[in-house]
Amino acid sequence: LQSLDVANNQLRELPAALADCPRLKEANFRGNQLRDKRLEKMVNGCQTKAILEYLRAGGRGKGKVESAREDVRKKKREKQQKKDTGDGEQDEVEEASKLLVKVLHVSENPAPLVVKVSPGVKDVRAFIVCCVLKGVNLKPGNALKRFLTMQTKLHEDICEKRTVATIATHDLQLVKAPLTYDVQPPDELKIMPLGRKEIKAKDLLRQLQLEAEEQRKQKKRQNVSGLHRYLQLLDGKDNYPCLVDAEGAVISFPPITNSEKTKIRKETRDLFLEVTSDTSLQICKDVMDTLILKIAELNRSALENREGSGSDVELDALCGPGNMNLPLVVEQVRVVDTDGNLKVLYPSKTDLATVASLLTVIR
Repeated sequence: LQSLDVANNQLRELPAALADCPRLKEANFRGNQLRDKRLEKMVNGCQTKAILEYLRAGGRGKGKVESAREDVRKKKREKQQKKDTGDGEQDEVEEASKLLVKVLHVSENPAPLVVKVSPGVKDVRAFIVCCVLKGVNLKPGNALKRFLTMQTKLHEDICEKRTVATIATHDLQLVKAPLTYDVQPPDELKIMPLGRKEIKAKDLLRQLQLEAEEQRKQKKRQNVSGLHRYLQLLDGKDNYPCLVDAEGAVISFPPITNSEKTKIRKETRDLFLEVTSDTSLQICKDVMDTLILKIAELNRSALENREGSGSDVELDALCGPGNMNLPLVVEQVRVVDTDGNLKVLYPSKTDLATVASLLTVIR
């Protein structure tokens, strides 16, 4: 797409996905009464490039993802200044203390995981990025609780209360590949939600809405908490997105819940990670970058602090000098269409750039 003219229409918003059109040079949005008044002024007086940058940043000032990129650029500049002033040794110490992540390429993997995308997701929740993360340690102390809390915080922060993206984490050993990212009608989609019995999606949402109303009455509050806050994100959808395993079981129902079938436990060592969005592919990648960084930080913290449980022998085996700096292994996962054509590969050579100042990536 190189030129776009949608002037004098009845548009109220401009989709952020326009920022992912690299060849778009001319765009005319004038004459639309946009909700974002700052953006409305921009379309009447700014160049297309400035408008697209504004959309890429999330509108209304800088988005969280753009701010993260700014931080990375700032740290790179500071690092370069240190090198120029002769602080090379300190940089080497910093580099040695960084978290390690090794990327296992599809070509090196004897059994790479593939996710097939059906055409129907395009109109519901178009974007998905996946990868496998091996070598995670959730056994010590409250490591699992901290892992789940971290995921909740990411949903609140970089995922902007799940409105721009949703994270799902699974125990890889319980995932039956190959996987299909699909859509199903609300009265046909069945899932066993975390901590619940199997239920149709339509009935689950109705049940959650009743729970939310009851919760509001009991606590006499205007707002609801937990899972109930995300119900409106599926309003008006004729079909719901879902990730289906080789046995036909739904293991993920974004942006609402995962399945009990692939639930992560203390014994889990290898993860299947999934990020979906109806906004843009780049947002999925940026969220995945941050998720991997946070898991790496938790992993190191669990080893360094030698939290609570497990025998001394077991902890020594995990925390010995040889194991403290072992890298987590990120296995590439291909997302393909129904004909097998590649849609996205993560992590590619350009991924994990937003967290490069804190991670050492061995490719």
